[in-house]
Amino acid sequence: MTRIKKTRKAGDSAHKHAPRTKKSERVVARKKQDSGNKAGSRQNPAGNVTAKSSKTAKDPRIGSKKPVTLGAEVVTSQPKVAKVKLTDEQRLLQLEEDPRLNQLLDMLEEGRDLSAADQQWLEQQLAKIEALMQKLGIEDLDDTDIVSDDNDDALLDKFDAGVAQLQQYQKE
Repeated sequence: MTRIKKTRKAGDSAHKHAPRTKKSERVVARKKQDSGNKAGSRQNPAGNVTAKSSKTAKDPRIGSKKPVTLGAEVVTSQPKVAKVKLTDEQRLLQLEEDPRLNQLLDMLEEGRDLSAADQQWLEQQLAKIEALMQKLGIEDLDDTDIVSDDNDDALLDKFDAGVAQLQQYQKE
């Protein structure tokens, strides 16, 4: 038998070539999928575009920091305490017990000189105390007449009358 050499030419039974078309008119059979990371992204994250955007983007797994009520009603903040309005007597006691006021009055009694600011503050405090005393009807001992020794009998009579009233009250 004689040997027949194979050729590359196709015969009638072979596939025929598709007609030639322009490059712009060609239809791509299958588009490459863009899934996964680019090659080398693990070693070079700076070159990866999605890695940069994920650093700046908020992580959706973190969620809200707002507290969630788990029971009926949970008080998260301390209740605000309203300032209690002091009565005139309480304000007067508070002013009289001020340590700075007492210190400045002691310095005046000793004959020391006060600075202008201390003197002004002292006068304001004393004016407040005087106004409260007038409002409450308290008389200053310096303004009232001091009872002399001549009226001791009158004071003793008042005391005896008070004792009599007290005994009468206890009987009832």
